[in-house]
Amino acid sequence: MSVRACIPYADRRLHRPAAPVEAVTDEIRAIWADMIDTMEAMPGVGLAAPQIGVMLRLAVVDASAERGQAVRMANPQVLHESVKLRAHEEASPNLPGVSATIERPRAVTVRFLNAEGEVEERDFVGLWATSVQHQIDHLDGRMFVDHLSPLRRRMLVAKSAKFSRG
Repeated sequence: MSVRACIPYADRRLHRPAAPVEAVTDEIRAIWADMIDTMEAMPGVGLAAPQIGVMLRLAVVDASAERGQAVRMANPQVLHESVKLRAHEEASPNLPGVSATIERPRAVTVRFLNAEGEVEERDFVGLWATSVQHQIDHLDGRMFVDHLSPLRRRMLVAKSAKFSRG
């Protein structure tokens, strides 16, 4: 399909919840294909539709070592999360040049509509779980920096603005 541009952090769409997907259609599958191409071009381990300006609850995740194992999700919802946390350095193409260590549950069980339009429940662990939760944050209008203190968040956003200007 094609690689799409990621919108900048200041874009209001990144800070509001995305709309639910009513059904998995060919149009939705085409958006997922573009999202996978965009994720691979970054390179990254996940992407949510709002990151490319599409305000639908769509996400893709591929934390596999060999790649080509992308999970396509519509309306993902965390059903269960582990008590044990996992720290991981997170970043976003919408906020270039910055990253931060975020602690999230090490494992999650997620319900979503899959590529066939069927309801699926799947367990994700480690980097897969981190990426799924990161994408769900995007779908809810949050970014990884929203997990930081206001001061740390302002510093990283300012650093990204300098990075973006060159």
